[in-house]
Amino acid sequence: MRPFTFRELLDTPFALIQANVVALCWLGAGGLVLAETAVLVTTAGFSHLTDGDDTATWWSAILSTAVCAWLLRYLLRGATVALGLATVFGGPRTVRAALGALRDRALPLLIFQLLFTLTGFGVTALCSVLVITAPIALPWLGWLRAKRFVAVPAMFIERAGHSVAVGRAKLLVAGREWTVAGLWMAQRALFTLLAVPLLGVPLFLSDFTGTHRWPVIALLTSAVLLLVAFGEIVEASSRVLTYVDLRCRREGLDIVIPEAR
Repeated sequence: MRPFTFRELLDTPFALIQANVVALCWLGAGGLVLAETAVLVTTAGFSHLTDGDDTATWWSAILSTAVCAWLLRYLLRGATVALGLATVFGGPRTVRAALGALRDRALPLLIFQLLFTLTGFGVTALCSVLVITAPIALPWLGWLRAKRFVAVPAMFIERAGHSVAVGRAKLLVAGREWTVAGLWMAQRALFTLLAVPLLGVPLFLSDFTGTHRWPVIALLTSAVLLLVAFGEIVEASSRVLTYVDLRCRREGLDIVIPEAR
């Protein structure tokens, strides 16, 4: 256990994921199947109610995907942080243990995620009003995200409520906001690069399945949910490692004091 360099904060999350790959695969696959099933059932229901209207069908697919993606992020954020903390500090690293930890911190995490979402929409909306303010949207949002980046690990390992965990996160990250914001923005760039080929796969497969509405909807929504799941697992793992890094730097978590004899 020690502080990390910026490059290590980018790379090491994948090692943390590898350490819990079986549990994360079960959680990710299960969440994806449930989310995609909910999207298709909801979309089919609205399509039936509107007599197959194309516009209504596509809007129901978009909105149901957005809602299911939000819920999928909630599940994977809590479970991945729980598994990561168990890996670093010791503890059971099973699906049941991760879901148990998520259940115990469900309300604080829900409050965090609601405010997380509202902040994202608010900053994007404000910066989209004028063309001149659009370029500052990502840095501003990154800075806001950085101040609360380690709130979820603090919430789980220190068993803190939402407000206490956010205060703890701000204290730990003080003076290193732009370093953490840079990490957050670098991950957004990585996810964007992955999104282009991933979202291109459904278009490629549509050459074989045809451009029928339902195969295209299923392929596109599956690709979006898969990208969301991958991104959240990587980001949640980064939250754990950043929490460890900041505690080592500010509190000497990596310093071992030998027992007096």
